[in-house]
Amino acid sequence: MRAIGFEENGGPEVLRTVEVPTPDAGPGEVLVRVAYAGVNYAEVQHRLGDFGPPDPLDIPGMEASGHVAALGENVSGLAVGDPVAVYLPDGGGYAEYAVAPARFAFPLRTSLGEIDLRTAGGVALVLPTAYGVLAGAARLRPGDSVLIHAAAGGVGSAAAQIARALGADTVYGTVGSSDKAEYAKRFGYDAVFPREDFLGVVRDATGGRGAVGGPTRLASLEVLAPFGRVAFYGEAARHPDLNLPLLPLWKNNRALTGYNIGDVSRRAPDLLRTHGLAALELVASGSVHIDVTDILPLAAAAQAHERMQAGRNVGKTLLAV
Repeated sequence: MRAIGFEENGGPEVLRTVEVPTPDAGPGEVLVRVAYAGVNYAEVQHRLGDFGPPDPLDIPGMEASGHVAALGENVSGLAVGDPVAVYLPDGGGYAEYAVAPARFAFPLRTSLGEIDLRTAGGVALVLPTAYGVLAGAARLRPGDSVLIHAAAGGVGSAAAQIARALGADTVYGTVGSSDKAEYAKRFGYDAVFPREDFLGVVRDATGGRGAVGGPTRLASLEVLAPFGRVAFYGEAARHPDLNLPLLPLWKNNRALTGYNIGDVSRRAPDLLRTHGLAALELVASGSVHIDVTDILPLAAAAQAHERMQAGRNVGKTLLAV
């Protein structure tokens, strides 16, 4: 089968088209004929070496959509030909076929209607992450105010809508440019601020009370309301780790929490499935819109990575397989 892989860490140019054997579905797995593969910053980090060197050839891609081509042993609730969105914790989505754990294969035929493959190509990583950050890590409650960084990205644009669906009263976002601010506003943000000077404007917007939380870092601790939470889920900027004193958290009624979908997939896979199914219902109902802004051919994966690494992307980029 045709795939995109890399044999050494480096820039986008290390990605190349390869021919590899079609994988088999093992026990508890499904084989999916891929229609679309979502492009995510975690795959850029994978290529750059943040997760270690390839062994010996790695095929990136952590989410995809397509049709079930084969079922492994002990798989129920799915049939060959079913349309699905799949989360791929070990990668493999940039290919004509991919193997996924059956519990992370989300049916696209829901009680509220069928989700199309194009939309579904960018949901199986993004939606459980956005839902898990808000409902799990941040413990979002009805009436809360939320601040979301990277508001124009795939997770950020979905998170704003999910926050509303979960009962958030006010949703703020930050972005790195004015163009991205105009784009992000279409997803229901009450206001979108420049990232470099959001501290003052968030305080002004909330009358000094602060916001409850969002996927962010150190600076956002300063704008938390009493009992607010900072929930972070990734490291797109690739900054070194922080050393934080604990006493300011206690003295100012602040909390810091994190979300890592890989850890959830290993230690609480049923919870990840619950979050994914709940979020997909929001898509099927029309409460959440996945904005696919760019579709490139599989062979153009390096171009997609170059744009994402440079921060020029908004919404969701897919590879058409």
